[in-house]
Amino acid sequence: MNTLPLGHSDLRVTPICLGTMTFGEQVDEHDAHAILDQALERGVNFIDTAEMYAVPAREATYGATETIIGNWLAARPGVRQRLVLATKVAGPSRGMPWIRDGVGMTAADIAASCEGSLRRLQTDVIDLYQIHWPERHVPAFGQLYYDPAKETSQTPLHEQLQALARLVRAGKVRYIGLSNETPWGVHEFVRLAEQHGLPRVVAVQNPYGLLNRSWDNAMDESCHRLGVSLLAYSPLGFGLLTGKYDQHAPTEPGAPQDARLARYESVRKQRWGRPEALAGARRYNQLARDHGLTPTQLALAFCYRSWRVASTIIGVTSAAQLHDDLDAWSVQLSPELLAEIDAIRWQLRDPAQ
Repeated sequence: MNTLPLGHSDLRVTPICLGTMTFGEQVDEHDAHAILDQALERGVNFIDTAEMYAVPAREATYGATETIIGNWLAARPGVRQRLVLATKVAGPSRGMPWIRDGVGMTAADIAASCEGSLRRLQTDVIDLYQIHWPERHVPAFGQLYYDPAKETSQTPLHEQLQALARLVRAGKVRYIGLSNETPWGVHEFVRLAEQHGLPRVVAVQNPYGLLNRSWDNAMDESCHRLGVSLLAYSPLGFGLLTGKYDQHAPTEPGAPQDARLARYESVRKQRWGRPEALAGARRYNQLARDHGLTPTQLALAFCYRSWRVASTIIGVTSAAQLHDDLDAWSVQLSPELLAEIDAIRWQLRDPAQ
């Protein structure tokens, strides 16, 4: 895999990024280190994490993933310089008081979270520091509609950007990014950066895959014209697009009980647990088989080869999954197959939006 730049930055990343939110929950430290080693051996130079990981989020595992990665880096001198390391400051702690006090995300909160991540990661600098979800109310994580009546924002975007700028000036962060953002949010962050001479957003980490292509409805044009890269997460729809639930739904006997959707009710309550998402996944999975591909190959190749995607974030719980996902890089989708994918989307739209 060649590397490519993220937005208007000198960060060069592989088009596949190792997501780590399973580390510390489904994956113990020993196995996580083995997965990290093998990803590095296969040429992956991009690792993404977050202060709130592992997932599903709970107080006992807050920060565990960063700690596991930090221990891995500390035991391997010289590896840090070969990697692009990304992490995230959590947005407002709605329902998660262990993240921080209060309902907002102040400049002081951003600074404190960055210090905590640096300490757990055992590094002097974070290459890409992202806001995990907006401080303001937005339709995200399965919500469909913006509702101004739910607005609770307390920290203006300009103040958030100034806080991030201080981290960049201090040498603790190289570049900044967003996650779970909207077109307005991206435009406003870029506008404020250009108006006030502050750091410019280089990437946005949003869901993107066969079951959720909401990015294609305005975010694609916005970010293309602004020069902001997409980091696509959940390309396999929390396992729905691997085919593991084609015979048995996550809660039915016969489903793999160690998988996230079967194991965690909190995950099933989100967009991936919708009956429409499972039905859509089964359509795409059958399409893959009809064309001699595995469901995983179809889903990942769709993201890997999209002009919209700079890097696809893969989350795994085993080395076998890692290698399957990396091997899918060689798969090419024909124009005819892409047209069939679009035909299914025309019928189903985005069932896991």
